[in-house]
Amino acid sequence: MPYLSTRGRAPPLKFDEVLLAGLASDGGLYVPAVWPRVSDRELRAMATLSYPEMATHLARPFLDGTIGDAEFAAMVRDAYKDFDRPDIVPLTPLGANEFLLELFHGPTLSFKDYALQLVARLLDHVLAKRGRRATIVVATSGDTGSAAIEACRGRAALDIVVLHPKGRISEVQRRQMTTVISPNVHNIAVEGTFDDCQNLVKGLFVDARLHKDAGLAAMNSINWARIVAQIVYYVRAAAAVDAPGVKLDARGQVAFAVPTGNFGNVYAAYAAKKIGLPVSQLMVGSNANDILTRFFETGEMKAVTVTPTLSPSMDIQVSSNFERYLFDLVDNRPDVVNGIMEQFRAHHAFRISSERIAKVRTSFEGFRLDDAATLAAMKKIHAENAVLVDPHTAIGIMAGRAKRRDPKVPLVAVATAHPAKFPDAVEKATGIRPALPDRLADLLQRPEHCEEIRWNLDALKDYIRSVAKVAA
Repeated sequence: MPYLSTRGRAPPLKFDEVLLAGLASDGGLYVPAVWPRVSDRELRAMATLSYPEMATHLARPFLDGTIGDAEFAAMVRDAYKDFDRPDIVPLTPLGANEFLLELFHGPTLSFKDYALQLVARLLDHVLAKRGRRATIVVATSGDTGSAAIEACRGRAALDIVVLHPKGRISEVQRRQMTTVISPNVHNIAVEGTFDDCQNLVKGLFVDARLHKDAGLAAMNSINWARIVAQIVYYVRAAAAVDAPGVKLDARGQVAFAVPTGNFGNVYAAYAAKKIGLPVSQLMVGSNANDILTRFFETGEMKAVTVTPTLSPSMDIQVSSNFERYLFDLVDNRPDVVNGIMEQFRAHHAFRISSERIAKVRTSFEGFRLDDAATLAAMKKIHAENAVLVDPHTAIGIMAGRAKRRDPKVPLVAVATAHPAKFPDAVEKATGIRPALPDRLADLLQRPEHCEEIRWNLDALKDYIRSVAKVAA
């Protein structure tokens, strides 16, 4: 099964090649030429599998034989062996036919662990078989960086460079990156926003000479392997709400509410729908940086200045993964995608037709909360359920409650981070300061190491060349 670039100017690649490439050479994102399909019967049969077994089964068609079945199954088991819950993705009841999918039981307490623990093993495996090394470059708005570092540190075939926006992530998020002292780990604080970090990374990947010389690879959600791994927990959630004692609606459907900025996590839910999961609705929660919500409301995607908020992982104005959905929306026409992306690059805005926005709304709804409303939501959720949630998760829950079309359809709100990653916001909202797990109890006392650069692509290229240890 070949993978195609959304912009149509890069050659089709196999899964292992897409894994190493990350971003396509034409600046597009890779998507499968043909989507595998999972039948209703197969989905129900998978409900009895363990999480690693389900992940192995669902991902296998996307790998298309590029990695041996036994080798892949072993990597999947290893990826999830250190998660702190045996069920990996617990589902907690919140209200009437409403559930919280807890995606914070991995090593760095965020949903990013569920994909990156596996992606790092895939990269290490493929590179070792080819006798190569790679330099992973990651832009992070908070959680991707720490999850990528934890997955990559000490790995023989990988060096990792992580860029984060200086002063725009929580202290816990920053320290989870900068306190990892390992020869293959490099942290950079960028004077600017997450979008600036992301643009720097894209600038590296379109430099063909640097890409080759440094062996660049990506672990952001631009890497298709991330999406494949994230599909699994949506299928797992649907299986859990269809368990004995819990009834799906007559059509067997489920709805998801997802806080998102870069569109990767909610796109994985859409990908689960593409392969056959009966998803009735996807509700996207935004903070004041509401480019996605404005798009769902008006059909116009318009980037404005990034506003710092209590939910910094969504302080984004350029949602990179949206291009994958856009490709599907325009009937897989790369010429149309190229035209739209050129318009966005030139004018920081584009608009789609009324017919297309109507099609978008059959799957997606957007909702926004400012900081004051986010704090109120966190307080309300705790008062109702005695559950502490981080600000991103609170926004997702409230998006689901505000935009849910049918109360008979089970609503699964995605908890993207442990509340202890954002202790100041949680304490401000509830009066309770959540503690880090014992294994991270001394995090705030650990020494840090981090470089700082201004928004300068040439300086970053020089830095990448200085740390890359790619074999000739």
